[in-house]
Amino acid sequence: MTNSHPSTSHPSPTTAEPGEPGCAGGLTVLDPPDLPGPADAPDGDTAAADGPTAPSATVQDRLAGRLSDITSLHEHTERLVRARGLDATLDAVLASGAALLGASRGVLVTLMPGGGAGQPVGLGLDRASLGALETVPTEQSLLARLLREQDRPEQLHSRDLAEDPAIGGRLRELAVHLGLGGAVGLPFATVEDGPLAAAVWFYDRPAEPTRCQRELAHHYCEIAAQLLARQLEAERTRRTTEALRRGLLPDHLPQADGLRLAARLVPAGLDHSNGSDWYDAIPLPDGTLGLTVGSVSGDGPGAGPGSAPGAAAAMGRIRAALRAYAVLEGEDPVSVLGDLQLLLKTTEPTRTATAVYAWVEPEERRITLAGAGHCPPVLVGRHGAEFVETSLSAPLGMLACWEAPGVEFTAARGDTLLLYTEGLARRCGPTLHAGQANLRRAAADAPRDVRIDPDRLCAHLLAVCPDPDAAPATDDLMLLAARFE
Repeated sequence: MTNSHPSTSHPSPTTAEPGEPGCAGGLTVLDPPDLPGPADAPDGDTAAADGPTAPSATVQDRLAGRLSDITSLHEHTERLVRARGLDATLDAVLASGAALLGASRGVLVTLMPGGGAGQPVGLGLDRASLGALETVPTEQSLLARLLREQDRPEQLHSRDLAEDPAIGGRLRELAVHLGLGGAVGLPFATVEDGPLAAAVWFYDRPAEPTRCQRELAHHYCEIAAQLLARQLEAERTRRTTEALRRGLLPDHLPQADGLRLAARLVPAGLDHSNGSDWYDAIPLPDGTLGLTVGSVSGDGPGAGPGSAPGAAAAMGRIRAALRAYAVLEGEDPVSVLGDLQLLLKTTEPTRTATAVYAWVEPEERRITLAGAGHCPPVLVGRHGAEFVETSLSAPLGMLACWEAPGVEFTAARGDTLLLYTEGLARRCGPTLHAGQANLRRAAADAPRDVRIDPDRLCAHLLAVCPDPDAAPATDDLMLLAARFE
């Protein structure tokens, strides 16, 4: 195992090693090599007669090689810049590193905020192979060495992992098992952030990169580290924000005799979300249950994705208020939504919200519900699925006064009530109406063993219903299922 340590000096331009035609030798200095002038001519008279001596073939080859290296590096950095999101960036880094080094496979890990490596990302390695590489002890791991805060090598390379005495026994064993030959490892680090990630690329046979390949890959990783630092920071911010958003929703659903509950939430990313959805199941003092889903808009008319954090905070306030109204008068869904309308007009005048609230008596399987500008619930039964038609009504906060009649019905034993938000319906078809119809049809066509399990039914609908060709979601996908036993 060759261990190249960090150096404070920049590489200087060198000639190509034997067998490395076209190698730039070092890209830190990009000035072209000196060309021979008239004084270098072997014969002054000949030079005067024929003009300046033409550059030698060696110089031309070096110059052409340097231009080829710069072009290759530019193409791969362009690909990196075009990547959108952390996952795409990591895939681009692995693929470009393999191309620059002439390798076939690779593995990359990012450094977690508290230290330690995150989940590995692979190139040409399946899940089982990545899992096997994770069993390498830390003291033998090439990735762990490249992630060190101190004494971090500039690069690592081994011609043959299986025969390298500097490699630990577990890694040599895996090299034979997975068919790994040579390996090259490089860190991703910046002066400001320290180590960010590390990658190791593998050859299928004993081999090592040329000096030119190592230098190109090193320069590429220096460039990639700057972009990766921003992507990792954005990803940490996104995950923290999503954790806070989920913290505004129930961490578990209550248990009720004769009723099984399940829910799914797929939040839209805050970078392009226009609102925030909620769901809730509220145990009431008399043993009944209040079920609700809803969606809060952004910061007023025309508000774009930048309003999503404000909408998430408002969603938390509105859901908390709805819980209080449900405890006080939960058996009357119209009154609950009417109180919520008054709250919005008074405290959130720039927002609107759609909502449905259902009061459920599990033992009698009786449901009373009301909706405010919301999608009609779906009742899934033994012989199919049908909409529960609520009266047409405006969203909360849109008009000076909101009013709509409630709907009361009795479910059969084995029926499942589906409450969902508009974001899911819009992802299921080209229009809201078509999406609702597709969602109802998907519920009706679900296999029987799926329909009788509300958790599996939620997972099934989220898997089969959203249109894979639809644009990135600007609304959360929300689904709440209640099955009467």
